[in-house]
Amino acid sequence: MSQQGGRPTGRHEDDWWEELYGDAADDDTGPATAPDSLDDRFASASGTLHEAPPPPASPPPAPPPADASPADVPPAPGAQAPRPFPDGTGAYPPGPSGPPPRGAPWGPPPAAPEGPVAFATGTGLPGGAAPAGAWGAADVPPPPQDPPSAAPVADPRAPRLEPPPDPLPSRAHVGSRPPTYDAEPTALPAADPEGLDDLVPDTVLDGARYGTCTLRAASVRGDSARYRGEPRRDALLTARFGTGEQALVLVAVATGGRAAPGAHRAAAEACRWIGRAVGLSHARLVEDIRAARRGDLKSGLHRLTDRSLGRLRADAAGQGLEPDAHAVTLRCLLLPADPACRTRVFFGVGPGGLLRLRDGAWQDIEPRASEARGEPVVGFGSPPPGTPGGDRLTMDLGLPAPPSPYEPSPESLERGGAPAEPLREPFLFRTSIARPGDVLLMCAAGFADPLRGERELRAHLADRWSRPEPPGLAAFLADTQVRVKGYADDRTAAAVWEA
Repeated sequence: MSQQGGRPTGRHEDDWWEELYGDAADDDTGPATAPDSLDDRFASASGTLHEAPPPPASPPPAPPPADASPADVPPAPGAQAPRPFPDGTGAYPPGPSGPPPRGAPWGPPPAAPEGPVAFATGTGLPGGAAPAGAWGAADVPPPPQDPPSAAPVADPRAPRLEPPPDPLPSRAHVGSRPPTYDAEPTALPAADPEGLDDLVPDTVLDGARYGTCTLRAASVRGDSARYRGEPRRDALLTARFGTGEQALVLVAVATGGRAAPGAHRAAAEACRWIGRAVGLSHARLVEDIRAARRGDLKSGLHRLTDRSLGRLRADAAGQGLEPDAHAVTLRCLLLPADPACRTRVFFGVGPGGLLRLRDGAWQDIEPRASEARGEPVVGFGSPPPGTPGGDRLTMDLGLPAPPSPYEPSPESLERGGAPAEPLREPFLFRTSIARPGDVLLMCAAGFADPLRGERELRAHLADRWSRPEPPGLAAFLADTQVRVKGYADDRTAAAVWEA
């Protein structure tokens, strides 16, 4: 070759090729020491591609603080941002000049990964923590947790109502020693296949709430009857007549004679007869109670009681028995459902108890024969025995007192010294006005006797029943079953809590 317009020099134009690659150049360069096959060239090229770039000349940056996150640390010059994993749980830590180079697709896989890979959880480390100084998904802070719920702050203006302490637990017995009989039933009464309707359950429990009063009533077979297999001689009836504020609640308690055959049937019949009589006249009775017609109430209830007990005597005579064979004691309580009326009416015949718990103290308000004890309240109660100045009314007009229907006549005493027919129990009547917090207790003789005779029992029930809320049915039943040595009769009681 020659320049354009140049003259040939006499040498061949390809002599320069021979000077570089011809035989004359062998002494200058020397033979190649490396093998020159296809596999050798592939290995050389592959090693060149896997060779890491040299580190930067600048000094490495200072390590970030321990509490800093990767997002707070500025990236180094030339560094790439972390790449998230496919599942989005972390980031891959690139090097200063990018991620490690990939090998050729046809190259063999590396025996071990080129660098450690940190995952979102520190698997294999104590407590799941990442090693100090490692960057990656382990350095990503966990999602913030909800702070623990703080206790609600009470409004200082709201009234603080603390729940009252629990009432004292009921006791199994009071006194120095427990009773001789077992506390639980032992024997069942004998049953007649033709008279299964006469069977009486061991325990009866009932309750209700009307107007301002809460009623609890229970009747339990006595320890003696439980041991001997005798039926419960006490009968209990709770009934409501009418609706709304015109309703009237009746609680009737009857007790049959101790040695009389079929005493439990006579007691149940007495409750049914008086319940029927009161139910048919409940509208008139409600009016008289609201209007405080004490005289009308006493005379009317006296007639209803005589008719009910007269049916029992007639039934005994029809069976060829003595008239007093079906004699029972009957005690009743009338409770109006009207919240505006707090009048409570008691009436009945025979022994028992009528007590009131007021301000933590028991008051025995049992009326005497043909007398209404207690202070007069809205026309109720006996007249005052004296003037407000303290003078007693002692004037005697000289009028003879009328004969009492409950006493034998002089003629009968002169003839034989005995009345022509058995003396009847006097009619008992009492009306009173209830106060908030009062507890009115009506009970048969089986519960009234130990309550009057055992001071410890009165104190225990006063503690149990002087609570803002009346006891439940189960608690009231447990209270009526507190045993006292020497008292083993049936126990029947009805208590009314006033709100």
